[in-house]
Amino acid sequence: MSDKPKSAFDLAMERLDAEDREAGTRKEAPLSAKQKEAIAEARRIASSRIAEREILFKDSMMKTPEPELREKAEGEYQIDRQRINDDCDRAIEGIRRGKS
Repeated sequence: MSDKPKSAFDLAMERLDAEDREAGTRKEAPLSAKQKEAIAEARRIASSRIAEREILFKDSMMKTPEPELREKAEGEYQIDRQRINDDCDRAIEGIRRGKS
């Protein structure tokens, strides 16, 4: 164990994990090789989608001199990144639960 004290967040997460295990709502089953591969594929797809979006965003920044349009494009880029990450997280959670 570490001599470093745990943060309030770490303590709260440990407590919630323990409650979930006691209530039986969280089952810690090991992932199968097929699930691991599906999760890796979901992450690869998300990574490639983010890379594609980043390329498009940088291209649009080079073509857009107006500050208000640049700000709007930046906001849309951040929303797209978050959506892609959320989609990936949902896909991974579905794989872990055995859906797909």
